[in-house]
Amino acid sequence: MSGRHDKNYMDVDSDSGGSYIADDPDFNEGGARGTKGKGKKAVRRKETFKGKSKEQPYAWEASYTRSWDTVQEDDTGSLQNSVQDLLTQGRRRRLLAPAAAIRRTIIRHLVILLDLSSSMMDRDMRPTRFDLMLEYTREFVVEWFDQNPLGQIGVVGMRGGVGERIGEMVGNPQDVLRCLESRTKLEPTGEPSLQNAIEMARASMSHLPTHSSREILIMYGSLTTVDPGNIHDTLDACVRDKIRVSVVALAAEMKICREFCDKTGGSFGVALNEGHFKDILFELVPPPAQRAAAAAGPGKGSTADLMMMGFPTRLPDSSPRTLCVCHSEMKSEGFICPRCMAKLCDIPTDCDICGLMIVSSPHLARSYHHLFPVKAYTAVMELTPEERNTRLKMCYACSSPFKELQKTTITAPGLSPLDRYRCPNCKNDYCADCDLFVHDVVHVCPGCG
Repeated sequence: MSGRHDKNYMDVDSDSGGSYIADDPDFNEGGARGTKGKGKKAVRRKETFKGKSKEQPYAWEASYTRSWDTVQEDDTGSLQNSVQDLLTQGRRRRLLAPAAAIRRTIIRHLVILLDLSSSMMDRDMRPTRFDLMLEYTREFVVEWFDQNPLGQIGVVGMRGGVGERIGEMVGNPQDVLRCLESRTKLEPTGEPSLQNAIEMARASMSHLPTHSSREILIMYGSLTTVDPGNIHDTLDACVRDKIRVSVVALAAEMKICREFCDKTGGSFGVALNEGHFKDILFELVPPPAQRAAAAAGPGKGSTADLMMMGFPTRLPDSSPRTLCVCHSEMKSEGFICPRCMAKLCDIPTDCDICGLMIVSSPHLARSYHHLFPVKAYTAVMELTPEERNTRLKMCYACSSPFKELQKTTITAPGLSPLDRYRCPNCKNDYCADCDLFVHDVVHVCPGCG
C-alpha cells in the first residue's frame, strides 16, 4: 500500500503511462506482478501503430502531390515553357479521345435542376456553393447552345420542399440567362425535394417527339431530400419515358442519385474543388451517344424518321415595323416562316402558328459536326532528316513558325516537343493553338476541307 504514495508511481492502466512504466527501473524491480509485462506490451503496441501509420497514410495524404516538382526551369531560368507545357496538356486531354462516328441526338431538350436549399450557402467552394453554381451554370448555358444550336433548355429550382419553375424551355440562350441573372429571386432556403423537381421536369418533356433527346441535369449540394412519395416510382417513370438523368454533386455521393444515373444512362460525378466542378459540368455539353436499340428490347428502339424543317427569310432592320407572333411586339427585324408567313423574332424555334421547326443552315452545320468529328491530330515526336528538308517550318493554318520546346521541359503523353500536330488524312502539320481551334471552334480541318 505504501507504493501508491510514492511520488514516482503511475497507474499501470493509464494509456498515457505505458512508456513510463517500461522505462522506470525502480518500478521494474519492486513493482507489482504483471506490471512490467503490461508496460512492454504498451510500448510494443505504440510502436506497431507508428509502423502502420508510416505504411498506410491517411486518404488526404495519399492524394497529396507536390505539384511544384513538376515545373522545371529551362536553361535561362524561366518557368514559362514548363507552365505552357502543363496548360497545353490539360487543353489537349479531351482531344485524345477516340473520334469515331457515333450515333448522337442533335435535337436536345435539357432541364437543369438547381439545388436552392440552405446547404448551398456553405463556403467549402468559394465564394459559396450557390454563387459558384450560378456562375458555372451561365457559362454552361452559353457553351451548350453554341454546341447544340437546335436544342432547348429549361430551369427548375429545388427549395422549400417543392420544385419551382424558374425558366420555361426555350431555344434562345438570352432568355435562359435572363432567368438566371437575378440572385435575389434565387436565394437558397429550406430543404430540396428531388422527387418534386424531377416530376416537374418530366411533365414539361412529356409532349416532345421521339426523335429528340430528353435530359435532366441536377446540380445537388444537399445530403437529404424531402419527397412526398416513393422516389423509386419517379425513377421507374424516367426509365419508361427514356429520360437521361445526370447528377453533379457538390457535397457527397447519394445512393438514390447514383441509381438515377445508372438506370437512365446518365453520368454521375462528385466535385472535388472548383476546377473539377467545371470540368465534370462541361463534359455534358456534347450530345450523349444513343443507347443501342437492342438494349431497349425488341420493337422499342428509336426509329430514324424524317422530320420537317423550314428555312426562314430574314427581314432587314430597314423593313416596316410589324407585329411578331412570339412576343406580340412591333419590330422591324425578324424572320418570316416559309409555311404560314408569320413573323418570328429569333431562330431556331418552333413557329407559334403552324408548329414548323424554323432553323438556318449554319445551325444544322454546327450540329452536324458532332456526328462526324474531326479526327484527333497525332503529336510529331521527331522529324527524319528527309522531313526536315521537305516539311514546312511553319504551321499550315496560321503560317506561324513552330516553336520547339526546351529539353528541360517535361513532355507529357500526347504533347509534341516540336509543337507539331499532324492530321492523319491530309498529313499537314499544325501548331498547338490551331489544333485546339480546329477541334473546338471550326470543326473542319483546313487541309482536308
